[in-house]
Amino acid sequence: MHSFENELKYPSALKSFHHIITRAHKKKIVIFLDYDGTLSPIVDDPERAFMSIDMHSAVKDVAKYFPTAIISGRSRDKVFELVGLTELFYAGSHGMDIIFPAKDTISVNRLNYIRSTDKQGKEVNLFQPAREFIPMINEVFRTLVEVTKDIPGAFVENHKFCTSVHYRNVDEKSWRMIAQRVHDVLKDYPRLTLTHGRKVLEVRPLIDWDKGKAVEFLLESLGLSNANDVLPIYIGDDRTDEDAFKVLREGNRGYGILVSSVPKESKAFLSLRDTSEVKEFLKSLVRWKEQMSNVDG
Repeated sequence: MHSFENELKYPSALKSFHHIITRAHKKKIVIFLDYDGTLSPIVDDPERAFMSIDMHSAVKDVAKYFPTAIISGRSRDKVFELVGLTELFYAGSHGMDIIFPAKDTISVNRLNYIRSTDKQGKEVNLFQPAREFIPMINEVFRTLVEVTKDIPGAFVENHKFCTSVHYRNVDEKSWRMIAQRVHDVLKDYPRLTLTHGRKVLEVRPLIDWDKGKAVEFLLESLGLSNANDVLPIYIGDDRTDEDAFKVLREGNRGYGILVSSVPKESKAFLSLRDTSEVKEFLKSLVRWKEQMSNVDG
């Protein structure tokens, strides 16, 4: 009943695949992927949220044919560590820390846009609209670790441009206490804001930037912001992905695909039930592209 209800409102992206590729005719597909709950299952320990070998190869194959970006709430370094594919674009901290190879054409007239080198010594482009907030986030991170250390199961993570307090493993009776302590800490930081994810409280800079803005920035940087030539597809499962779904819904620019096995209100157009359906969808895109290449060849 539940998933049927979801499918009525947000039809299955697998069942609508033909419709998607028909619309993609003579357009460039660009893929945006959330990480947790989309490419890897949600797990109790965020440090152990690994992709399956199959999913890893599906993402690698998709990136061969389409510009592919991972947009996550995690720090950019952490997402890269978990994914490990150099051919992707990475946007960590909800899009506040974006990296891509320097060879890609980009619009350089952006605030806080810097050219740098990565760990392998390759030249890369970084875009960090919240750079000035790093010391403040570090300070808040240390304070939050201190005020939650007596709560069993609480786990505080520093994502460089934002910090998150996980309470998935905390006794439900203590949830209110955790929320109260985080709120109390933030009273001293008017330039930071609190948002809620899945069993997580996230502290972020109060700037006009989110996953939707990151999608627009990446499309523009790649010279792909002309809606007539491009079909962006964004796959995600969390509340923070709604900003990206909204951007693609406005002007019917592309497809937001919600990953959920239960009905939810969403700005997405389509849905997939779980990570295995995400993998199947990505593989379908690769198979279609390969068939098209053979026909054209």
